[in-house]
Amino acid sequence: MATFNIIAISGSLRKASNNTGLLRFAKQTAPGGVNVHIVDISRLPLFNQDLEKETPKEVLDFQDTLKTADAFLFATNEYNYSISGALKNALDWGSRPANLWAKKPATMVGAGGGSGTLRAQATMRQIGLFLDLQFIVKPEVFIKSFEPPQKFNGDGDLIDPATQERVANQLKLLVDFGTKW
Repeated sequence: MATFNIIAISGSLRKASNNTGLLRFAKQTAPGGVNVHIVDISRLPLFNQDLEKETPKEVLDFQDTLKTADAFLFATNEYNYSISGALKNALDWGSRPANLWAKKPATMVGAGGGSGTLRAQATMRQIGLFLDLQFIVKPEVFIKSFEPPQKFNGDGDLIDPATQERVANQLKLLVDFGTKW
C-alpha cells in the first residue's frame, strides 16, 4: 500500500503552542504507512489578490505541499470566538487560484480555554463547507487546556494519556475515512 499523506496545519504560530503539540503527537504516533507532515504557515504573506500576478515562492511551496495531501488534519486554536488569522490566511491561499482543499477528507482537534475551541471549530466547519472539505463530523475533539489534569508540558507537548487517546483515535478515524474515500 502507498503511504497515506496527511498534511497537518496548526492555526497557532507560537513556538510552544499546545495546538501544534497535538499535531506533533499525531505525527509521532501515526501508524505505519501514514505520514503526518506538519506545515509551517508562519511565512505566508497576507492574502492579497494582487500577489497572484506573481505568486510569492512561500505561497507556491505551500500550495505544492497541499497538492500532496490525501487528507488534512487541522489544529484550531481559538481567538475571539473564531479561528486565528494565520489559519484563515492559509485557507485562503490554499483556495486560489485552484481550490486545493476540495473533496479532501479532513478532521480537526483543538486545545484552548473555556470552550476548548468549540466556536473556532464551528467556524472552521462553516469555512470548510465553502471549500468543499469533507470533515469528519463526530467525534469532536475540544480540549480544555487549563482544566485538570495537566494536558501539556511547558513546551506544548501532549502529556495526558486520556487526551492522547482521543487524538490518536481521531487520527485513526481520519486514516480510515480517507483510505475509503
